[in-house]
Amino acid sequence: MHPPAFWQSGGLAAALLSPLGALYAAATARRVARPGWDCGVKVICCGNASAGGAGKTTLALDLGARLAATGRRVAFLTRGYGARVADPVRVDLARHTAAGVGDEALLLAAIAPTYVCPDRAAAARMAVSGGAQVLVMDDGLQNPTLAKTLSLLVIDGAAGFGNGRCIPAGPLREPPEAAAARCRAAVLIGADATHALTRLPATLPVLRADLRPGPEVAALAGRRAVAFAGIGRPEKFFTMLEQAGVILAARRPFPDHHRFTGTEFAALLAEAARLEALLLTTPKDAARLTAEQRRAVTVAGVGLAWHDPAALAALLAEAA
Repeated sequence: MHPPAFWQSGGLAAALLSPLGALYAAATARRVARPGWDCGVKVICCGNASAGGAGKTTLALDLGARLAATGRRVAFLTRGYGARVADPVRVDLARHTAAGVGDEALLLAAIAPTYVCPDRAAAARMAVSGGAQVLVMDDGLQNPTLAKTLSLLVIDGAAGFGNGRCIPAGPLREPPEAAAARCRAAVLIGADATHALTRLPATLPVLRADLRPGPEVAALAGRRAVAFAGIGRPEKFFTMLEQAGVILAARRPFPDHHRFTGTEFAALLAEAARLEALLLTTPKDAARLTAEQRRAVTVAGVGLAWHDPAALAALLAEAA
């Protein structure tokens, strides 16, 4: 589903649903108050206060690569959105699909061993048994089963905290102030267009980063493309492409984690052919396509450009 418009703007529907949002926030507070299991190695959590895509996976990939470059044996933990697993599973890129372990898990597994399970403690136990020295969690700030060494509050600068209300009245899993109280720092991705930082404690360090196109995108400058994306905020992908010089003949947004039907993909292919354009998508969307479909698309990735890389390095050295 696409999030309702009032999650960003507020209004009567948000006001009417706010009592349910208060109950949701109270339930989250009770859940996260439980102590987590100490797995014996460092655990870094990339989480957020809102439902939807704030950039957690992008941050997890960045941190995992940085930690691996220092010689640490890194492993990723993820719930695996839509994953069909109850017990912890190590992702095998030769065998697993997005339908089985989730699209994000496939991206993470290309960088380091990745373990999927709703029970983060069970996944951590398997990862540590496999030799991991530091664990990077993609999401899980509201999951109390595993004790964290360092939690980072990820904020999408363009969306911020939406209308400031909790589910179902707004996009928040919990009030930002409550999430920030369990975090060592915030990571703001993009400009703070909604003044989200005003809801955080003044003492909370803020690391700033911008989305940057992957190296393959430079070759697409001046090319016409039909871009499609089923991520938390597809407009972020479209904007990145335009800023990189790609000429968007059409933009086709889909809900986050959308599983494309054969009919939908055929329509995208036909549109790209009619407009004499490339068919362009994100790595996360490509992970949900069949092998044959992937051969028909061009994948454009993104990374993070840090404003103060030294501050990030110091934080990671302190935590891991």
